[in-house]
Amino acid sequence: MVATGRHCATGAGGAARVPAPPAPSYAPRVPSPLVRYEQRDGVAAVTLDRPDKLNAVNDALVRDLSAALDRARDEGAGAVVLRGEGRAFCAGHDFGQPDEEVGPAAQARLQRLSGVTQRVRDLPAPVIAAVHGWALGAGCEFALCCDLVVAQDDAVFGFPEVEVGLAVTGGISHLLPLAVGVVKAKELLLLGRRFTAAEALAMGLVNRVVPDAAAQATAWAGELAAKPRLALAVAKTAVDRGAAGDIDAAYAYETAASLALMHTPEAVAAAADFRGRRR
Repeated sequence: MVATGRHCATGAGGAARVPAPPAPSYAPRVPSPLVRYEQRDGVAAVTLDRPDKLNAVNDALVRDLSAALDRARDEGAGAVVLRGEGRAFCAGHDFGQPDEEVGPAAQARLQRLSGVTQRVRDLPAPVIAAVHGWALGAGCEFALCCDLVVAQDDAVFGFPEVEVGLAVTGGISHLLPLAVGVVKAKELLLLGRRFTAAEALAMGLVNRVVPDAAAQATAWAGELAAKPRLALAVAKTAVDRGAAGDIDAAYAYETAASLALMHTPEAVAAAADFRGRRR
C-alpha cells in the first residue's frame, strides 16, 4: 500500500513521526466570498477575488482560500490552478486592516495563514500558481508553496516582511532555502528587494516565464488532470518527503516570531505609515 500523506514520514531509526493535525475545514463565507472556485474537466480554478485591494491578504481571504482548497480535495480535482483577479496575483498583507488580535486569537489567525501552505502540500492534486503583477509577502508565499509556478513576464516577487517589522509565514523559512540555498534565501529575506519573473526563473523559483500565465497554467493543469491520480499524488509526495526535513518546526517558529513582532513599535509605525500614504 502506498501512503501519499505528507506527514507520514519516518524519523530517525525508522520510527513513525506523529502525524501533524489536519488543517481545519472552512465553509465558504456567505454571501460574498473573496475567492472564486470552479471546476471543469477535473481542473479546479481557484481565483483570489479582491482586485480593488490587489488581492491583499486578510483573514477573510485566508478562510475563503482554505475553503476552496478543501473543496478541490473533497471533489477529487486532478489539478488546481491558483491565480489572482485584476492587476496582481496578490500584493501581500492588507495593512489597511490592522491586526488587533493578541494572544491565542492572533496565534490562531497566523496558523490559518500557514494552513494554506499545509493544504497545498497535503492536497493529492498538483497545484499550479499562475502569477502576474505583484506577488509580495504572503502573496509570494502563496505562489512559492505551490507545486509548479508559472510567472507572467510582468510578475514581480518579493519578501518585504523585514522592512515592515514582521516575519515570514507559510513555511517559507523552510521552503525558500530548499529552493535557492541558505545564502540566497537570506539575501531575499533580509534585504527584501523585489525581483522580476526572469530573476525568479534564474533562481529556480518558477518553472516558466510566459506572456499569459493563466493560459499556460491551465494548459498544464489539463495535462496533469488526465494523468493517473494516484501516480501524480505519489510523485508529488515523494519529492516533498525527500526535500522536506521538518516543515512543521518551521510553522511553529514562524508563528512564534510573528506573534513576537506584530505589535512592536516598528511594525505599528510601518502599518500606520502605509495607511497614511493611502489616504
